[in-house]
Amino acid sequence: MHPFIHLFGLKIPAYGVMLLLAVFTAYLSAIHFSRREGIEREKVENLFAVAFVSALLGARLFYAVEHHLSPGEFIRIWEGGLDFLGALVFAAVAVGVVIKLYRLPFWKVADVAGISVLLAHSVGRLSCWLAGCCYGKPTDLPIGVVFPPGAVAPSGIPLYPTQLMEATGNFIGFLLLRWFYRNKPFDGFIAALYLLWYGTERFLLEFIRGVTPPIPGLGLTWNQIVCLVMISLGLLLLVWKGFSKTETG
Repeated sequence: MHPFIHLFGLKIPAYGVMLLLAVFTAYLSAIHFSRREGIEREKVENLFAVAFVSALLGARLFYAVEHHLSPGEFIRIWEGGLDFLGALVFAAVAVGVVIKLYRLPFWKVADVAGISVLLAHSVGRLSCWLAGCCYGKPTDLPIGVVFPPGAVAPSGIPLYPTQLMEATGNFIGFLLLRWFYRNKPFDGFIAALYLLWYGTERFLLEFIRGVTPPIPGLGLTWNQIVCLVMISLGLLLLVWKGFSKTETG
């Protein structure tokens, strides 16, 4: 709810500051968990760089398509407006290519990515809170928040605090995945839990978010369609890997 940070006479967009903090959090988490998996740090850092660039491009592109941004508006990324699911799709494809080139263990990397993304996303949603983007629908419930003039969100009316709700849900999910990580039954288990947790969380939150219009005649948003795919993939991964482990065990 504070779009700008005033420091030494400078007016710095809070969205950008928190976004950089989220990226740094993802980096530290990736280094930590990849060490546990025995993956070389240099390769992890290269994977991270590819993921960051592709995620930023995908996030802005998906948002621009959903909200019909002009080329001039597309460039003004500091004003907010990134679609996380677009970032996830682009980063997953790009990282998958690099994993193949490096011949890294795919499911170990997927586990590291799943838990790291969830932690970083909990921080990143705070950038949305400060800028006022990704806001919720109007509500009469006591949890409603009123954004000040100058925020991306409409001011003067109580809205669902979807940014804080998602940040909290993501952090709880991270704690859950971290607990399971200690004794995961097979590689890919954490990635599957991530897909299930975030897919379900975001699918439900979309009903009270006020920024993504539903698909005409369907009643669901494009984000919810992606979430259903995530949930399906998570379930399939659990069944497939669990069955494979039973067969080989």
